[in-house]
Amino acid sequence: MKFARLASAAVVGLAVLVGGCASTLPSKQIHSTTDVYPAIGPYSQMVQTGNLYFLAGVIPLNKAGNAVQGTTIEEQTRLVLDYIGATLKSQGMSFGNVVMSNVYMKDLNEFAAMNKVYAEYFQSAAPARATVEVARLPRDVKIEIAVIASK
Repeated sequence: MKFARLASAAVVGLAVLVGGCASTLPSKQIHSTTDVYPAIGPYSQMVQTGNLYFLAGVIPLNKAGNAVQGTTIEEQTRLVLDYIGATLKSQGMSFGNVVMSNVYMKDLNEFAAMNKVYAEYFQSAAPARATVEVARLPRDVKIEIAVIASK
């Protein structure tokens, strides 16, 4: 009987805790810009919660989103970062607002070439970054980059 009361109290306490936390969570807002190709699947270009902005992975597509643009890692990296810059700008931010970057590459042997272009965009106070080689990327592109920014 004591166990049943204790378990019941724990459930009520958990419900109050979860309910209390849920009311303090920041709202989720969806943002997009026409300066970048439209989302080509069930995802958003950018999601804001509080002062954090989560940008979906960007690949080097043309502005219509129907063809890959660029053949070299340098060309593709530059286009991806230009699109990220345009998305950030649409919310009054710049590369200086980026706090985390996830870089997905088809071939890490091209890391130095990618990194040279990347450094042009993040000239000071670079964000934290993870870079990984993956087996395959959408549309068989060479690179995809996703970032988190803080405003």
